[in-house]
Amino acid sequence: MAAHGRSALRDLFDESPTPHIAHPPRTHHRDFYVATDGSFRESGGGLGAVIETRDGTRVARIATADTPPDNNVAEYRALHLGLDVLAARAPRDARVGVLVDHDALASNVNTAILATNHPDGKPPQPLSVPAATRYHWRGIEARLSGFDEVRAARIDSDQNPAHPLANTPDRYRHVNQEPDRCVLPEPLESRTASGAGTGPGANPNEDAEFPPPSRADRHSTSTSAGAGGSGRASD
Repeated sequence: MAAHGRSALRDLFDESPTPHIAHPPRTHHRDFYVATDGSFRESGGGLGAVIETRDGTRVARIATADTPPDNNVAEYRALHLGLDVLAARAPRDARVGVLVDHDALASNVNTAILATNHPDGKPPQPLSVPAATRYHWRGIEARLSGFDEVRAARIDSDQNPAHPLANTPDRYRHVNQEPDRCVLPEPLESRTASGAGTGPGANPNEDAEFPPPSRADRHSTSTSAGAGGSGRASD
């Protein structure tokens, strides 16, 4: 469950690995988070997306039927759709956290982001974009370059809030009738100035410059795992 005043997607993002990119505390301060998923079935699939601001305000939900040729295309189409919707509602200087349950897609997004920061525009490793998704990948790349900063996290399918929207779009058709919202999260500066995070029940570590527990103790966790401990490895 998300902490009060925080996005549930932000909590997922903070606790999930971001392939190829270090996950320092400052990167947790995204303005928007978008989770997407695509489903493929012989009888037809679907696309789902959920967008929230940092402080937990819902921006949009999408659940639409689709007929992708395979699962890869479904995942890329879903992210393309989610980024299109976000781009229409967010300023160009927005910092965005992307959440997907597709390993290669998360990897490609972060590799593309790293390439834009390279003097020669070269990715640190080759992109592995399936041929059938190339047109959607071009659209994704265009959207990624339209935001100030983007980072992708890999989450489990059963944690992805876009998963049921993509898998049973007819059941969730009503979410498409929600009113369009163009909202901005509360500025971090105003939270600090107003004393947010210092009152009873507030999280004093909300904006502290150290990682959440899952990252602060990841080395000790992996060590203790061999002695009967348990824990999920972080990137």
